[in-house]
Amino acid sequence: MVKYKRVLLKLSGESLMGEKGYGIDENRLSEYAAQIKEIHALGVEIGIVIGGGNIFRGLSGSAKGFDRVKGDQMGMLATVVNSLALSSALDSVGVSSKVLTAIRMEPIGEFYSKWKAIEYLEKGFVVIMSAGTGNPFFTTDTGSSLRGIEIEADVMLKGTRVDGIYTADPEKDKTAVKFDEITYDEIYVRGLKVMDLTATTMCKENDLPIVVFDMDTPGNLKRVIEGENIGTYVHN
Repeated sequence: MVKYKRVLLKLSGESLMGEKGYGIDENRLSEYAAQIKEIHALGVEIGIVIGGGNIFRGLSGSAKGFDRVKGDQMGMLATVVNSLALSSALDSVGVSSKVLTAIRMEPIGEFYSKWKAIEYLEKGFVVIMSAGTGNPFFTTDTGSSLRGIEIEADVMLKGTRVDGIYTADPEKDKTAVKFDEITYDEIYVRGLKVMDLTATTMCKENDLPIVVFDMDTPGNLKRVIEGENIGTYVHN
């Protein structure tokens, strides 16, 4: 029934805003929880990394005068806020979850380790891994690549606002053409901004495939898990 047994789901913080201009849209959060519940019911082991751009983005903060390190630390805390919100939404639909943090902040979340994350996954918990890598100058894309490799995921599922990777930004260029699949090398050659280069290189070197798909359409997550050809498949 399912194509992937263990996945790393990367969610965009901006997507959590939904129709709002800032913060968390409760309806979008509930939709995400419902989609995650669908694949959890299929027996899929789910690790999640979520961005913090709906609350604070370190890089844009530094452009406005924030110290880059402090700005990135603020961004890490934003991902913890989103992780707690998602955990609460999952609890409300009957899905048990654990929030792990890359920076010590018990009792808000348990301190992350690969072994603890895998243990919880095998016990049936959804594991939400927050605070990025715990280090400045690394994006949550890099954090999700790292965590996906560490937990030995079969694939990284990158949920976005668009339905895959295009030759150009489809929101700006109506002539942009969607790829059904693409190699990491072609992403480099074409200069496509799928993720930052550090994250993309980590996935390439560790042979972790990525599926970029539209998470904002209910049911899409289950379709990807069942092997339906939606989104764009990135591979070596």
